[in-house]
Amino acid sequence: MYHSKIAGLGYYVPSNVVTNDDLSKIIDTNDEWIQERTGIQERRHIIRGEDTTTTMGVKAAKIAIERSGVAKEDIDFVVFATLSPDYYFPGPGVLVQRDLGLRTVGALDVRNQCSGFVYAISVADQYIKTGMYKNILVIGSEVHSTGLDMTTRGRGVSVIFGDGAGAAVLSREEDLTKGILSTHLHSEGQHAEELALQAPGMGARWVTDILADNDPNDESYYPYMNGQFVFKNAVVRFAEVINEGLEANGLQVSDIDMLIPHQANLRISQFIQNKFKLTDDQVHNNIQKYGNTTAASIPIALTEAWEQGKIKSGDTVVLAAFGSGFTWASAIIKW
Repeated sequence: MYHSKIAGLGYYVPSNVVTNDDLSKIIDTNDEWIQERTGIQERRHIIRGEDTTTTMGVKAAKIAIERSGVAKEDIDFVVFATLSPDYYFPGPGVLVQRDLGLRTVGALDVRNQCSGFVYAISVADQYIKTGMYKNILVIGSEVHSTGLDMTTRGRGVSVIFGDGAGAAVLSREEDLTKGILSTHLHSEGQHAEELALQAPGMGARWVTDILADNDPNDESYYPYMNGQFVFKNAVVRFAEVINEGLEANGLQVSDIDMLIPHQANLRISQFIQNKFKLTDDQVHNNIQKYGNTTAASIPIALTEAWEQGKIKSGDTVVLAAFGSGFTWASAIIKW
């Protein structure tokens, strides 16, 4: 039996910065309204033709692989978390395998939206723990900007999301006091439609239905979010899954050196920080700069925190996420 450790981290965000003031020129909104509700000041949007979910994932992965010291020939498996694949099928995992020039290793796509990266980390962790694989590339990458309703009608959702990618290389760790100590995964499909994009989908409205209706008021192919309901559930589930992870490892809140919460909304992160009485030095938020990048938000924030020296050897790091599904998850890591 082994543990897995994070051997290398990397992230990439598009160069195109979109501020709240930029959005106010095309949507009936303003900087004060957006910051008050979300804490977001700006986000990144791709420039069409320059970046995709896959190409951003590849760019983040190259950095993570270089930092890990693992040769790309030694990558045994790829796990790619996203809700915004380049193609309906195949998923981006195989595109990464191709574009990085990896061996013909397995590639798995994870569709768990905001908690996708923690789910992906958990999957990779199990493969390494059992001894099946030694080095696994895990990616979270999203392009939201091309699929949002960038009108006043869609402002409740469209102002929140941004584009970007983060990646981690997980490697075998023989010291069982280090690495990923545990992961904790949950779902509650009863509330699936409270945060969803339902079309095109094989079970409801496919592309042919949308084209046939030709309805300018059709919102089925834009994301829907019951904001207040999501917020109320998020603050409860975040707290639960963090406590679950701590209890599973005999840890206390005071043992947390760094909490990396999914960057859904700064108000959610602040609520959790206050609930656990954590200082600003114990929580890393960057939603102010990047918005909500869904499966990419945790690896981007984790990489930033590590780059800034906020995470050191021996630290206890907690990853926690909640989002569409509903799904929620946590990972407890001894760095």
